[in-house]
Amino acid sequence: MKFLLMLYADEKAGMAIPPEQMAGFMDQLAAYQQALTKAGAFVATAALQPTHTARTISTGSGELKIHDGPYADTREQLGGYYIIEAPDMKSAIRLAAMCPAANWGRIEIRPYHEEYSPE
Repeated sequence: MKFLLMLYADEKAGMAIPPEQMAGFMDQLAAYQQALTKAGAFVATAALQPTHTARTISTGSGELKIHDGPYADTREQLGGYYIIEAPDMKSAIRLAAMCPAANWGRIEIRPYHEEYSPE
């Protein structure tokens, strides 16, 4: 079963981290990806650009409406994700808890629908 791990953190605080310290955090995330790969759980990952680059759209009433930024204005922003393979939610939680991003933000774990897989 596939799970999406959505990594949330305070984007402004992240931008204030000195480059050498950020490099250390990125090394931790690379080690996490290697651990997922070794466990046979890694599917994909990506970092997202800052929220000011986002656009949110809707087409209600047949008209395309485009808004700058993400859908919700929150204290923490979605900054990246992992897609993992795990037999159940308990295992997905165990794997997500290993992610260093849980130390500086939150991780939302959401299972894919069983009948749908993008591959």
